[in-house]
Amino acid sequence: MTWVGLLIALAGALGYALGAALQQYEAVAEGASLRLVRRPRWWIGGIIGFTGACLHAVALSFAPLVAVQPISVATLVFAVPLAAFLYGRRPYRAEIFGSIAVAVGLLWLMMLVPEHNVPPHLGDGAAIGFIAVIGVVTLVTQLMARRVHGAARAALLSVGAGAVTASVSTFVRVVGGGLQGDLGRLVHWFTLAVPLLLVCAVVLLQRSYAVGYFGIAYAGVQVVDPITSVLAGAILLGEPLPTSPATAIPALLAGALTIGGTITLGRLAPDHRPAPAGTSAGSAEDGAEDGAGASLPVSATSDVN
Repeated sequence: MTWVGLLIALAGALGYALGAALQQYEAVAEGASLRLVRRPRWWIGGIIGFTGACLHAVALSFAPLVAVQPISVATLVFAVPLAAFLYGRRPYRAEIFGSIAVAVGLLWLMMLVPEHNVPPHLGDGAAIGFIAVIGVVTLVTQLMARRVHGAARAALLSVGAGAVTASVSTFVRVVGGGLQGDLGRLVHWFTLAVPLLLVCAVVLLQRSYAVGYFGIAYAGVQVVDPITSVLAGAILLGEPLPTSPATAIPALLAGALTIGGTITLGRLAPDHRPAPAGTSAGSAEDGAEDGAGASLPVSATSDVN
């Protein structure tokens, strides 16, 4: 039944990518504000993305993690072209190469992590300390993002969003992996923490999307989330990290590939919503060049606080 799980995971990956692209398109127009809840396309994107995440969870019941996770990481390769399509343009070559580099590098890193099937256990003190660390990381990145603009701002905001998303994954792992058929174990404050952290993650995601650099924002979350989750698993849950000297060079190469792809995506110009009909040519944004290093004036909606 592995092939069934892979097909479900592929559908989920496409759904998650489409949902993220739709939400980013609306966030650029409205900013990360409550006005987004009045935009049907933003809700549609959220529903599609949530459905994709649910399909990913279902896929894990049919296929092993090592088979499903690569497809999940590949959402970046789907999401960037979908976002370009919404803006009425073809993906830049640098977007394609950068997305593939990040996806391959991150997948390579994840494959180096040893499998671990022991039921997870997390104490209350460790859980509170973990949330506190995530809170500090998020606060620092939010404050730093206020001092920069453009791709740097999107990257910093995505780090906070990825860290909080990783906390959701960690608590889901603890709650789900610790059930062992006993639904009574759901009656715990860990279960309540999941939706609260999820709401925070969604808000932070919209803030990173609203800057206009979808590639760097989405890639940042895709990189920070699994790496933070792996570190949390190793530090808090006793899950193993790769320690063999034979994995050192592959890990360095994979990390360099991921960093190089992220930098490539960060050098691209931001996307903007098309100007309304009747807008004067002088107020419209200049067209972006095809490739890295393209320059565009930053519009009022590209750096929303």
